[in-house]
Amino acid sequence: MKAISPCWSDALDIRVYYEDTDFSGSVYHASYLRFLERGRTEWLRRLGFGSLELSQSAGCTFNVRSLQIDFLIPARMDDLLTVETVLASLGGASIEFLQQISRGDQKLVTGTVLIAAVRGGRAVRLPDELRRALENVLRQ
Repeated sequence: MKAISPCWSDALDIRVYYEDTDFSGSVYHASYLRFLERGRTEWLRRLGFGSLELSQSAGCTFNVRSLQIDFLIPARMDDLLTVETVLASLGGASIEFLQQISRGDQKLVTGTVLIAAVRGGRAVRLPDELRRALENVLRQ
């Protein structure tokens, strides 16, 4: 992960199952995207913002606007992986996360993900309560 100012980080453990692998027994590249999604979703949930509740209360959803991912070492079936998620920056309608998937001390995947708040197919400002919470995280 690139160096950023210290802020709240969260880790989620994920076991690799048969369904996550390809014919070679390695984790299929698209499975890593699901693992990263779970990491961001749980990061927000632990901050107090579940996806369903945000959608219902603020009327917006979050869409991936851009994603940069580096595949360093493959994971295999039955590996226990850790997905680490860190808030990198905040925009008017967007949140940027730095994420890493590791197996023990081995870094397997790194990624930078920019998500946007969307309503009716258009970007909208982040909900005020969420923005305040994220700004507090960045100040830590």
